[in-house]
Amino acid sequence: MISEEQFKEEITLIIANAIREDVGDGDHSSLACIPDTATGKAKLLVKDEGIIAGVDFAELVFYFVDPNLKIEVLIKDGTPVNHGDIVFYVEGSSQSILKAERLVLNAMQRMSAIATKTHMFVNLLKGTGTKILDTRKTTPGIRALEKWAVKIGGGENHRFALYDMIMLKDNHIDFAGGITKAINKTKNYLKETDRDLKIIVEARNLDEIKEILETEGVYRILIDNFNYEDTRTAVKLIGNKCLTESSGGINENTIRDYAECGVDYISSGALTHSVYNLDLSLKAV
Repeated sequence: MISEEQFKEEITLIIANAIREDVGDGDHSSLACIPDTATGKAKLLVKDEGIIAGVDFAELVFYFVDPNLKIEVLIKDGTPVNHGDIVFYVEGSSQSILKAERLVLNAMQRMSAIATKTHMFVNLLKGTGTKILDTRKTTPGIRALEKWAVKIGGGENHRFALYDMIMLKDNHIDFAGGITKAINKTKNYLKETDRDLKIIVEARNLDEIKEILETEGVYRILIDNFNYEDTRTAVKLIGNKCLTESSGGINENTIRDYAECGVDYISSGALTHSVYNLDLSLKAV
C-alpha cells in the first residue's frame, strides 16, 4: 500500500473534487432561502444495520467546507450500528452543513456497506490464519475511500494501484513470452530503475506454480481459479518459499473452504464492487 502521506493526499483530492462537482458556483437552494448568518444542528441517523464507516472522513469533509463547524461523534468507525442509532451531531452554519451533506452521506453509505461486507468475510475466516484482501476493482476516483472502508471492516489492503507493487497476471505473462521471462524481465527492470517493489505472480495451474518456484524473488503467488484440491497441492508445493493468495470468484459460501486449504490471503473484488449502500440520513435537529 501507499504511504500514509500519499493516502492523506488522495483523500484531500477526493474531497476537493467532490465538492467542486456538487457545489459548483454555489448551493443556490440554500443561498436562496437560508440567511448566511443562520446556524443549525443536524444528526447522522442510521436506518439500517451493519458496520459504520466514514465517520473520520465526514469530519474531514465538514472541516474542509467550514473549519468552524463542530462535530460531536457518538459512534466511531468500525462499530456495529442498528436502526435508530445516532452516529454524530454537527453544528454551525446551516449553509455549510447543507453544502457538505450529500458528500458525507454518499461516502458514508458506501464505506459502511464495504466495511459491513468485509467484517462478514473476516468473521468467516476466524481461526484459519487467512486474511482477506481487497482488489483494484474499485469505483474510479474514490479508491482511497473504499480501501479505507475495507480496513475499517477488519480486512487488509492489496496494492493501491499499478505503481506500488508488481503484479504479473496472465496477460503480462503471455505478452512477455512466459512466466520465467516475465519474472526475469521484471527483476531487471526493478534493478535498472532502482525501484523496490514486491512481485506477485499469478499461476493458472500447478505446472505454472512449479515454474514460478524455480525463480527467486517472488513475494507472493496468486493461485487463481484453482479448485480446493489443487489449491491444497499448490500450498504444499510453495511451502515457506513465498506467501500464497487465492482468488477467482470466491464468495461467502466458499471462502472458508479455500482458507482451510492453508493460503495466507484471499482476495475478493466483491468487497468493493458488489455491495448495497447502508441507509443513512442527515436530519436537522
